[in-house]
Amino acid sequence: MTDNLTVTVLGTGIMGAAMVRNLVRAGHTVRVWNRTRAKAEPLAADGARVAGTPAEAVEGADVVLTMLHDGPAALDVLREAAPALRSGTAWVQSGTAGTEALGDLADFARAHGLVFFDAPVLGTRQPAEAGQLLVLAAGPAGHRAAVTPVFDAIGSRTVWTGEDGAAGSATRLKLVANSWVVAVTAATGETLALAKALGVDPGDFFGAIDGGPLDMGYLRAKSRLILEDRLTPAQFAVATAAKDARLIVRAGEEHGVRLDVAAASAERLERAAAQGHAHEDMAAAYFASFGEAEGPSA
Repeated sequence: MTDNLTVTVLGTGIMGAAMVRNLVRAGHTVRVWNRTRAKAEPLAADGARVAGTPAEAVEGADVVLTMLHDGPAALDVLREAAPALRSGTAWVQSGTAGTEALGDLADFARAHGLVFFDAPVLGTRQPAEAGQLLVLAAGPAGHRAAVTPVFDAIGSRTVWTGEDGAAGSATRLKLVANSWVVAVTAATGETLALAKALGVDPGDFFGAIDGGPLDMGYLRAKSRLILEDRLTPAQFAVATAAKDARLIVRAGEEHGVRLDVAAASAERLERAAAQGHAHEDMAAAYFASFGEAEGPSA
């Protein structure tokens, strides 16, 4: 197989669209499909071919990459594509599917002769657009050459976690990493909300922790989005973060672990979404501390 592939991307949201553009820049032939076609249409100007159906999109593909909302969504779309799927095609499942759905996805891959790669990514809009995602991948070593050019186009590094995509080692690592992201973001919002309520200048807080063990770049980055009212375009949307937080909670429950912070964070994110912040950056969970009309300077 040559390094110039025909790659199908199913799902062109924030992350999927960025992946498409980087795949095109890398010289691959890229076909795309999205349930709401209008979201995929702008990618035609970048050199991608926009398909009307999943089956049309996957026909003749060397690699099919799914970047959809969750595991059931990925399975539904692959079922629509099934008549055109070619045995031996590599399926790179890059959306955050959660552990419960992996069995069904792997069963579908086996039934249709697909080579299944569990390959979620770490990163948000900015690294996705720069082709600097961290790819967490599990899949058979003998077939990795087929997907390496794809991973090289969308990411700066690939961490292989195992040879059996169905075992979900990459997804499990992604959930652990996302549990930290969700917890830190929720804590950031609550810290700024408490500072506001107590009349504390956020600058004084950052001055107090500056350069010490409590300081961290992620805290400052998410705080700036809130304090400077730069929550759109989202780096990682509230609605998506809420979904991921629920997947984290369920994964813990499956293995007998109670994740109180993840559960509370999911509730905060869902409350912020209900207030109208679903499509803003996940830092907008800050608003869950207040009434619907509150804002950073209210």
